[in-house]
Amino acid sequence: MANSYSFTRRQLLRLFLLLLAVHSGDGIASGEEAAEAAADRVTDLPGQPPVKFQHYSGYVKLRPNQSKALFYWFFQAQHHASRKPLVLWLNGGPGCSSIAFGAAQELGPFLVAENGTRLVFNKHSWNKVANMLFLESPVGVGFSYTNDSNDIQKLGDRVTADDSHAFLINWFKRFPAFKSHDFYLAGESYAGHYVPQLAELIYERNKAAPRSAYINLKGFMIGNAVINDETDAMGMVDFAWNHGIISDQLHRNVKQCFADEYGRHKSHHGRQSSSYTIEAEMMNCSNHLNGFAQAYTAIDIYSIYTPLCQITTSIITPKFATNHHNFNVRTFFKDLWRHYKLPSSGYDPCTETYAKAYFNRPDVQKSLHANLTKLPYPYDTCSSMIVKWNDTQDTVLPIIGKLIKAGLRIWIYSGDTDGRVPVTSTRYSVNSMGLDVEEEWRAWFHKAQVAGWVETYRGGLVLATVRGAGHQVPVLAPHQSLSLFAHFLSATQLPSSPSSGI
Repeated sequence: MANSYSFTRRQLLRLFLLLLAVHSGDGIASGEEAAEAAADRVTDLPGQPPVKFQHYSGYVKLRPNQSKALFYWFFQAQHHASRKPLVLWLNGGPGCSSIAFGAAQELGPFLVAENGTRLVFNKHSWNKVANMLFLESPVGVGFSYTNDSNDIQKLGDRVTADDSHAFLINWFKRFPAFKSHDFYLAGESYAGHYVPQLAELIYERNKAAPRSAYINLKGFMIGNAVINDETDAMGMVDFAWNHGIISDQLHRNVKQCFADEYGRHKSHHGRQSSSYTIEAEMMNCSNHLNGFAQAYTAIDIYSIYTPLCQITTSIITPKFATNHHNFNVRTFFKDLWRHYKLPSSGYDPCTETYAKAYFNRPDVQKSLHANLTKLPYPYDTCSSMIVKWNDTQDTVLPIIGKLIKAGLRIWIYSGDTDGRVPVTSTRYSVNSMGLDVEEEWRAWFHKAQVAGWVETYRGGLVLATVRGAGHQVPVLAPHQSLSLFAHFLSATQLPSSPSSGI
């Protein structure tokens, strides 16, 4: 009888939420879709401060013939949600959670605190100016799951984009009132792949899409983003030298390895090298690159001027085989993402630890309608289930160029104290596109202070830096990042002189 009573009570709650949604004008349609959306409404999140806006979380199944389901958390805008744009935020990895990082540590309205025992209201949340949708993608990340273990072995850039598109199509069926809103993508880090690739997929599929599957995409914004392997790697090495982290000699040696790998210079004055010489050079490069990794063992590569969290486990420095015939610079910089795990930093460098603790709480999972299938592994900020990534593009610059010509609004930003995808990498990458400059490099302001620097290119691309911010820009520069985001959405120039700001 206890189970029967509990089920009936849930049915009554579902009906109540449905009626509330229909009469509150909160952007949910009537009918079965409204019932599903209403059932996803979060009403009793542990530790949540009181707010007037509504938020929803739950699962969206992707296709009838598959067992994939992606988990989302959606926050309506704090004011006038029906008139604000909708933005999908994606974190990278590949394999890291947009909810554990973006929503809970960076730009969502509720930030985890005190070892995951409570939430604090983020007065600089991006849902001040937009409806914010956070997605854990692909399957295997966070609470997102598949009942077919083979799916985990097939993951890569293409699958991630395709599944994220399928999620959006089905999410809009659940929240159809938001389908007509201006829609934007945003993200950071490896979302430098996710966001442009998904934007391109939406753009191409929109051409032949029926009205029910059309997505009103207007543009995207990416931060400290992986967009071009060659310049990303070169910029990372130069940044470390420019900031006094590596020696002159190590800088020269790594740059030489880099030049040899990418074919910019030929060693030995163009002479053909013997296999013995090539293997010796590879061993030397492996040693040099291990030395580069060692230089970051005592600081946070993602935010070089902030302290490390003292309650996490010791840092593991990657070691790469010195006699592997396939060893090269590209292998090193790609593997660095998986093997060189450092805690994220900010005002409190332990927020990643707090997020992990919070989302592993059964009461939190129940409130968020998460982990309904009882996953056989604990929640993690970056997935340990994803060990194989089948495809990754060396560059997404052609996609960005294509979408600039298609008229999408594209902004790229960079926190200038990030050593992992530093501002030097981003500038090298954008410069390699050969775009004409419309407005030359200049300072931009938030209120009375310089917030960073910005350059605008013909066709609409904007490159902006955020002064004093690391890899997760909203953590160390919440005021400035919100201002940057608001100007992006409104397609207005960043302030060129001190003022009251946004």
